[in-house]
Amino acid sequence: MTTTSTASRTAIVFPGMGPSAFAEVGKFLLLDPFARARLAEADQALGTSVFDNFREQTEDYSEFSQVAFLVNSMALADRAEETLGVVPDICVGPSFGQKAAAAYVGSLPFAEAVRLTAELARLEEDFFGREYTDVVTHSFVRTPEERLAEILADFDERGVWYEFSGHLDRGFTMLSLRENALEELKERISKAGGYSMYSMRPPVHAPAFAALRRRAEEEVFSRYAFTDPKLPVVTDQDGTVINSADELRTMMLDTFDRPINWPAVVTALKDAGVSRVCVTGPDNLFHRLDCTKDNFEVEAVGLPKRSRPRRSA
Repeated sequence: MTTTSTASRTAIVFPGMGPSAFAEVGKFLLLDPFARARLAEADQALGTSVFDNFREQTEDYSEFSQVAFLVNSMALADRAEETLGVVPDICVGPSFGQKAAAAYVGSLPFAEAVRLTAELARLEEDFFGREYTDVVTHSFVRTPEERLAEILADFDERGVWYEFSGHLDRGFTMLSLRENALEELKERISKAGGYSMYSMRPPVHAPAFAALRRRAEEEVFSRYAFTDPKLPVVTDQDGTVINSADELRTMMLDTFDRPINWPAVVTALKDAGVSRVCVTGPDNLFHRLDCTKDNFEVEAVGLPKRSRPRRSA
């Protein structure tokens, strides 16, 4: 009886989206051959120039910022395949990375993933322009669990609203809360020995946003037909390995009102025999997490570093 070894399996990871300014990625979009090819597809899908629109937008998570991030993520996956010989066995797309993952595994054609991204960006802008206008998602690290539990127990006692939006690593938490409680949270995190990283607007991945999920399903997803993925996909909410179109569609809807659990993803990848992860996209987070580095050989295929001008003597 022959046994198939899974000891050297590779996962491709499409990262969640961080702030992505035109000044940082515009040159890559314009000059990289893989990016230019994907950009041309995106232009055709939307009937407009993604590059020109992205250049004019100033918000970190604007419609064309999101499309540009998708384009870059897919272009870097193309580069990983063509120049590094990456042949993944399994796919993950935490948070925004789900959109690139859906295109990569063939559940949506890339052009449809572009249109879906643009439509969801407009829907989110409309929703958060009307609902939860004072809510942000705050990320912080190095906060001992028992101290965080004390802070949140006090919030509960005083009726301060919050919901978890993500567990990314030991002591690395994403919490959605009203902006008038943000400074107190930052101060108490600091006193507990933790460190505040950034606050996201619009907020993400909280159970309170179930109405956004319903609108996304009714107004956007209802117009798209998903197919079964060509690779297994690990859900970022709980690490479930999925293989069907319906499951992938549900995963993408779950992102609106279910928190990320990256340690659960790491466990699922280890259980699947993954020893190497290739992170393809403009990522400043997932390839740097301790639970990623401690468990896998990590290859980050990101944007080239910007060259700094030489100092004059």
